[in-house]
Amino acid sequence: MAGRPRRRSGSLTREEIVVAALEIADADGLSGLSMRAVARRLGVEAMSLYHHVANKEAMVDAMVDAVFAEFHAPRIGEDWEQEMRLRSRSARESVKRHPWAIGVLDSRRNAGFETLVHHDAVIGCLRTAGFSLSLTGHAFAALDAHLYGFLVQELSLPFEPGADLAQLGQMIVSSLPEGQLLHFKEFTLEHALQPGYDFGDEFEVTLDLVIEGLRARLAA
Repeated sequence: MAGRPRRRSGSLTREEIVVAALEIADADGLSGLSMRAVARRLGVEAMSLYHHVANKEAMVDAMVDAVFAEFHAPRIGEDWEQEMRLRSRSARESVKRHPWAIGVLDSRRNAGFETLVHHDAVIGCLRTAGFSLSLTGHAFAALDAHLYGFLVQELSLPFEPGADLAQLGQMIVSSLPEGQLLHFKEFTLEHALQPGYDFGDEFEVTLDLVIEGLRARLAA
């Protein structure tokens, strides 16, 4: 559950509202977020929030904008490969802090200024590196598909990174039909359930694959 309500002194600000909303969503998900919950956390009446945010949807817009502000904004004119790697890494860490965001980052009709600034930086970095408009679109889509897709998998794993998977492996093996699913069995037992394997390590490897593909397409 989210933390205890605060005792207020002074006038309420939009920034305080967004911070409180983020704390609630980080702890309880968007299902636990409401104007009343935020007001209760801030120690104010719910009606006082409406002077700063119109409704819950506007509050979520502001929260998404705050998450985008945590992403590394690629620096225009710098090495595009390094900048896109930094962007993906920082975005991954941000979304892991705010797991509720994975399903809503690009769903807002009213994108905030920080969101637009971030998108402009990504596009500008790619364009100044020589990407055409169409290839910029392809690159942005591929990088986001990798980032968001990986996070969906990583955040939904049924075990914690570094957990002892021996028991899980034994359960999987015992449930497999004899003589079937041989490739799945081989991959699971001889790779995915081996000591030291961490699905999170796949992030950098697969990001490299995306960057290498974009590099080849740019060169062509």
